[in-house]
This record gives sequence, C-alpha cells and structure tokens, in this order.
Amino acid sequence: MAESGVNPTAAALLGLLHDGPMTGGQLMAAAERRLAPYWSMTRSQVYRELPVLAEKGLVRLGKPGPRMSQPYALTAAGKRTFSRWLAENPGKDTIRNPIALRMAFGNLHSSSQLKNLYASANEYHTEALAAVREQVKNAKKEGDNYDASALEFAVAYHRAALSWLKTAPVG
Repeated sequence: MAESGVNPTAAALLGLLHDGPMTGGQLMAAAERRLAPYWSMTRSQVYRELPVLAEKGLVRLGKPGPRMSQPYALTAAGKRTFSRWLAENPGKDTIRNPIALRMAFGNLHSSSQLKNLYASANEYHTEALAAVREQVKNAKKEGDNYDASALEFAVAYHRAALSWLKTAPVG
C-alpha cells in the first residue's frame, strides 16, 4: 500500500478542497460544519498545514482576496495524494475524553465537583446529540449517505456517553 505522506488533518483539508478553492477561514468553517461531530481540527492546525501542502504542490495559492485572505485550490497531485490516503489503513482510534480522564481521578474530586462535572457533561452530550441528529437528517435529505453515515458515528458516540454518564459514580 502506498504511503500518502500526509497526516489526517492535511488529508481532511485536501478532502474539503474537492468542493472548490477556499481560504483558511473557509476551510475551518467547512471542517466545523462537516467534520466537527467526529473529527476535531484547530485553526492553528489548518494554518500550519496549508503552507506545507502548498510546498508539496498538493494545493496552489490563488489571488489574495479581501483582507489579504489567501484561497487555496486542490492540484492534480493533491487529488492523487488524497486518493492514496483514502486507500491506506486508517490505523487505530485515539480516544481522548476529558470526562473519563477526570473520572480516573474522581477520588480526588469533591462530591459537588463530580456532580457539576457530570451535569455539564450530560448537558453537552444531550445538546450535541440533538444537533448531530439534525445534521444526519439534513445529510439524508440532501442524498449524502456517506456524510450521514459518518455523522451516525457521532450520534452513537453521544448516546454511549450519555449511557455511561448514567452509571458513573458521582461521589
């Protein structure tokens, strides 16, 4: 299997650029809109990766726009690299849950800290579940079954988190 030579964040940017040229800010907005329920990207990651992708010839810079915004467009080499990345083994999941991390040290929390932690986590996952269910509905309405399927992962994640929170010791 060919190594694409790009990390998942860079690959996500190449994938988003299949929709057409975008500035860093537009890419960040697209990532938030499409990927955030199951894949996080920071603004600093986006702006760090774009010059690297340009240097590798995977994207090309367009003419600066308002406020010196710089659009990036996918090149043929970028499309080939993205295709190779899609064919690679995705590797193992990395789980980083801040609530579970704090739970590991639950004996060092006060009872009220734990109750507040779980209440805020429950509120977050409840709201996120409702939002991602809406995204799934919209993706299905638009006929994008692949996007809907990826979003269903986020639905299952938030359901699992809510189920887990019901069983977590609260002090």
